Amino acid sequence: MIILGISAFYHDSAAAIIDGERIIAAAQEERFTRIKHDASFPVKAVEYCLKEAGISIDEVDDIVFFEKPFIKFERLLETYVSFVPRGFSSFKAALPIWVKEKLFQKKIIREMVAQFSDKASDDIDWDSKLKFSEHHLSHAASAFYPSPFDEAIVLTLDGVGEWVTTSVAIGRGNKLDIVKEIHFPHSLGLLYSAFTYYTGFRVNSGEYKVMGLAPYGEPKYTQVILDNLIDVKDDGSYRLDQSYFNYCTGLTMTNKKFEALFGRPARKPDEEALEQFHMDIAASVQEVTEIIVLKLTESLAKETGIRNLCMAGGVALNCVANGKIQRAGHFENIWIQPAAGDAGGALGAAQAVAHLVHDVPRTVQASDNMQGSYLGCEFSTDEIKQRLTEVGAVFEEHSQQEMLKQAAKALAEQNVVGWFQGRMEFGPRALGGRSILGDPRSEAMQKTLNLKIKYRESFRPFAPSVLREHVGEWFDLNGDSPYMLLVDNVKKDKCLAMSDEQEALFGIEKLNIPRSEIPAVTHVDYSARIQTVHEQTNPLYFGLITEFNQLTQCPVVVNTSFNVRGEPIVCTPEDAFNCFMGTEMDVLAIGNVILRKTDQDPALAKDYKHAFKLD
Repeated sequence: MIILGISAFYHDSAAAIIDGERIIAAAQEERFTRIKHDASFPVKAVEYCLKEAGISIDEVDDIVFFEKPFIKFERLLETYVSFVPRGFSSFKAALPIWVKEKLFQKKIIREMVAQFSDKASDDIDWDSKLKFSEHHLSHAASAFYPSPFDEAIVLTLDGVGEWVTTSVAIGRGNKLDIVKEIHFPHSLGLLYSAFTYYTGFRVNSGEYKVMGLAPYGEPKYTQVILDNLIDVKDDGSYRLDQSYFNYCTGLTMTNKKFEALFGRPARKPDEEALEQFHMDIAASVQEVTEIIVLKLTESLAKETGIRNLCMAGGVALNCVANGKIQRAGHFENIWIQPAAGDAGGALGAAQAVAHLVHDVPRTVQASDNMQGSYLGCEFSTDEIKQRLTEVGAVFEEHSQQEMLKQAAKALAEQNVVGWFQGRMEFGPRALGGRSILGDPRSEAMQKTLNLKIKYRESFRPFAPSVLREHVGEWFDLNGDSPYMLLVDNVKKDKCLAMSDEQEALFGIEKLNIPRSEIPAVTHVDYSARIQTVHEQTNPLYFGLITEFNQLTQCPVVVNTSFNVRGEPIVCTPEDAFNCFMGTEMDVLAIGNVILRKTDQDPALAKDYKHAFKLD
C-alpha cells in the first residue's frame, strides 16, 4: 500500500510517501526551491519522494491531501456572514485565491501529478486515487502512528485547520478517534500569532522568536491577557474576545482596541528596536500559553487515565511549554511529532488513510518509527566530490574516522563548523544532518553565530546537542529529547553565580553575561532547548560529539540549522558550499571531505547578508 501525502497552499508545503506503515521519505518543498516556507504545490518534494521510493506516480495507490478545503471554504463564508454582515470587501479580495487554490484543488492536483506520469492523464483513475484527510486528523495521525505508544491521548494545537483550532484524540492500536474540539475563531495558536504580529515579527515564522525573547522579560501583562483577551476554564478550554482581534475580518492580527489595552501600537518589523516592553509582552503571552496547555493536559490525564501523551500542530513546537508539560508529570510519557507544523500534515494524511481506511496494522517500536526524522535526501561521497569540484571548492578527502577527528578538533579550537551528513531532516529543526556546530564552552560563540553566521537577532538562543548517556550530568532533563522539542534547565553545578550587579540587569543587557560552563547554549533564564543524540539513529553525529568529548571532557556541542536568516536549511552540497562561502564559517565537513575557508578562492564568496527576504 503505497500512499503519497501532500500538504500545500498555506505554508510549509511538503510531501511524504509511505509503504504500509513504513515511512520511505518526507521533505518540505522549501528545501528544493530555496523559497522559505514555500506554500506552492510540492512538485520537487513529490519528485524526491517518488525517486526515493523507486516508483512512478502511476504506482502510488493513494494520493492524500492533508485537509478538506471545501469545509474550510464553507466555514469562511459563515465567519464573514457572522462578522461582516454589511461589507465583504476583504472577502472579495480573498475569493480569487480560494477559488484558485482551494475549490478546484482536485483539478490542480490532477494537473500537477500528471507531469510525473508517462501515461496520459485520462488513462489514470485519479478520482479513485485522490483522497482528503481532515487537517487536525492529519496532525493527530502524524503524532500517534509513529509514536512508541500503543495507547495515547493526542493533543493538537495550532492556528486553525478547516474549522478546528484545538483537538483531542484517543489512539489505540491502529485506530484514532477525535473526541473533543475547540473551533475557530477561538485559537491558542492565533492568540500567540497575534502577539507575534504585535511585537513586530512575521506570523507563521516568527513565533519561535517570541518564545526566545520571553526570558528577557517579565510576565507583567499575563493577568491583563487573561482578564481581557481570553477566558480560560479550569479544564483548559478557552474563548477569545474577538473585539480585540482583526484576523477574522481584516488583514492584520490585532486592532486599535488591542493596542489601547497595552498602551502602544504594534511594532513595525525591522524598523523599531526591541524594548523591554516587547520582552515583557513576549514573557506574558508565553506564560498564558503555558497556563492553558498545563490545564488542558492535567484535565485530560485525570479524565482518561491514559498515561501517554502525543502532540502535534504548530503550538507543539513551543518547546518551553512542552518542557513544563513533561515536568508537571501528569503523563508518564510524552512524544511530539518533530514536523509538528503543517509540513507534518503530509505524513499524517498518508498515515491516516493507511490505518483508518485500509486498516494497515501498526507495529509499535521502543523508540519510535520516525527514523530520527532523517527522511530527506542524501548524497554519496562520490556525488559530493563531483558537485563540489564543479562549483570550484577546494577540499581534502579523509576516511570517515579521520573526518570525525578533524571536525572535532576544529570545534575544540572554537571554529564554527558546517556539518552536512546523511539524510536531511524532516521538520523545522536541524538534528545533526544539516547543522552548523560550535563549542558550547565559548563565551563568544552565541554572539558569533547570530551576528556573523546566521545574520539574525542577537537575542536568539542556540540549542545543545548532548550524548544521551550524559544528558543527566549537564541538564535537569530526565529522559529523551531527540527532536529538540523540550526545554529544561542546565544543572546547578554547571551554572555560574551572578553578582548582585549582574542580577539587576534587564533585557538584552543580560545577554553578554556567561551563566554556565556552557554559556553558548544557556539562555538568560538558565534554560536550554535540548537535543539528546542517540548512536542508533545518528551514529555519525554521535561519533563526532564523542570525539569532541574526548578532547574537551564536554559531551555537548552547539547545534543550529545550516542556513542564514531568511533562507531554508541547506539541501544539496552546492547549497552547503554557498552558505559556507557566504558566512564567516571556518570549516565544512560534508560527507568524508573537509573544506577550510582559508583554502577557498575568495572570488567564490557570497554576500548572504541581504540575499534573502528577512523573515
